[in-house]
Amino acid sequence: MRRGILAVVAVGALTLGAAACGGDGGGGDKGSGSKAAKEPGSVSGTVTWWDTSDATNEAPTYRSLVSAFEKKYPKIKVDYVNVPFDQAQQKFKTAAQSGRGAPDVLRSDVGWTPGFAQLGYLKDLTGTPALGESGDFLEGPLKNAAYDGKTYGAPQVTDALGLMYNKALLKRAGVAEPPANWQEVKAAAAKIKERTGAGGIGLNPDGYYALPFLYGEKSDLVDVAAKKITIADAASRKGIETAVDLVRSGAAPKPAGTDGYNNLKTDFKNGRLAMLIDGPWATKEIFGGSAFRDRANLGIAPVPAGSTGVAGSPVGGHNLVVYAGSKNFDAAYLLVKYLTDAAQQETAATAVGVLPTRTSAYTKGVLADPVRAAYHRALATARPRPAIPQGGDLFTDWLQHYTKILTLKEDPRAGLDATAKAWRTTLLKDYEIQK
Repeated sequence: MRRGILAVVAVGALTLGAAACGGDGGGGDKGSGSKAAKEPGSVSGTVTWWDTSDATNEAPTYRSLVSAFEKKYPKIKVDYVNVPFDQAQQKFKTAAQSGRGAPDVLRSDVGWTPGFAQLGYLKDLTGTPALGESGDFLEGPLKNAAYDGKTYGAPQVTDALGLMYNKALLKRAGVAEPPANWQEVKAAAAKIKERTGAGGIGLNPDGYYALPFLYGEKSDLVDVAAKKITIADAASRKGIETAVDLVRSGAAPKPAGTDGYNNLKTDFKNGRLAMLIDGPWATKEIFGGSAFRDRANLGIAPVPAGSTGVAGSPVGGHNLVVYAGSKNFDAAYLLVKYLTDAAQQETAATAVGVLPTRTSAYTKGVLADPVRAAYHRALATARPRPAIPQGGDLFTDWLQHYTKILTLKEDPRAGLDATAKAWRTTLLKDYEIQK
């Protein structure tokens, strides 16, 4: 849906107003959640949750948590729906705008939350039972759930990218330490290919995975304070050209489009590829491969630095948000609170490797795992994404161009310029393009 923001806001406000008239979901308290707070056991009804987690590796754990929730609150039925992540943002927008079919609870990418909030699609959770013990949330994830001074989401998981590497392959190639910058990655890949026959590093052509290349040149997608689009400036171009050089040189196998990244993951987990840039959500699949039957063979280091010496990963993650037109706020709040409580976060962390958003969920058991401990350390230097309503939509145009760039079908300068112009035309009309 490529419409002007103001038009969408107007339509969204009208449809949500109509939806809200159909029921306040809180016994006449307009969604304050007083019933959920005072008499949680008496809350009844059905609540729909769109879970955007990976259907194979993560969703079974969340289905299990839903079953446990229903046992705790037997009067509440959860209609669990696993929605593909790459479809969920637009699907929720369409449903919320029309006032028909939107879920009570959505697992929202942190980049989508400000935009949904600006459009009026989300319930402000400030002061509701959904944000129980809010002081226990990590500062970064809690900020990623806020917009315009209000909190519209309960942080469920957080994450950062890291450099995964096959310790045995690096040792056979004579690479003593994991590469600390992209030039070292290129040099290590050449040794690995020559001495082991394995490929070097797998790069995902999804635009999110381009961010470490930008951060390594001290750049970003946009400069919010200066109201400038920086994706096409000299620093960003240098970062993206570094990624392209890895492909052209053979250090990184050319991905066959976004779907082709799954093939690179398969090669990595089975020992045909030595390094991979990915997050903690990928570890369950990685450990299913033949190269990592001994889990100790998986190493995780910070993402490599750029020419500036700076290394940076984006802070990712997901919030549980509540639809402003929900007919059962109390049940929705209880579900959100349950799924983001420390105990459930610990369960999800140990089951599928995701990182908790609560301080108290980083128990000895969670941090005893070297993978989770490594990504937990990575969070200390990770960078938040631009906290603007258009943040999630920026990747729509960027994905198309970065995929073409990394698969060598489009010149980096042309793709970056086209992305900047598209943002200036449709999303960031009050921004200037920085060259």
